[in-house]
Amino acid sequence: MNTNQSKLPDIRKTRVLDNPIYKVWKAVTTSEGIALWFVANDFQLLEGHEFHMDMHKPQGMTTCKLMLVDTPKRLTYDLGSDWSWTFELVDLGDQTELTFIWSGWDANKSTEFGMSHTTIHSQLLQGTNVLMKSLARSIKKI
Repeated sequence: MNTNQSKLPDIRKTRVLDNPIYKVWKAVTTSEGIALWFVANDFQLLEGHEFHMDMHKPQGMTTCKLMLVDTPKRLTYDLGSDWSWTFELVDLGDQTELTFIWSGWDANKSTEFGMSHTTIHSQLLQGTNVLMKSLARSIKKI
């Protein structure tokens, strides 16, 4: 199968949050902020920094690498061996438009923990809504 034909679409979620951009940026660019809405980690805001996220079972400890920092507009990191997460922020004054992009999906691949990308992609199309809600709630604690 051709690689382009096996590529699954990115998971993309956009929300307008009732928080200024600096608070949203802090939620996605600090170890403490990420732990509030996702999992324990040793993230540092240093481009090229390799860090780890404790994804629990079945994934376990996942190695990530910070690939791009464009303060306070864009952050991208590789997650595991196949995926990348990108956070795009747009300043709307007292609000922030946040777009979360999960890319790297391939119908011919399976995760490190043995689940096909196709299976997990369909589950996470909805699951990322929960992730975005958790992120929005956590910002109030920052």
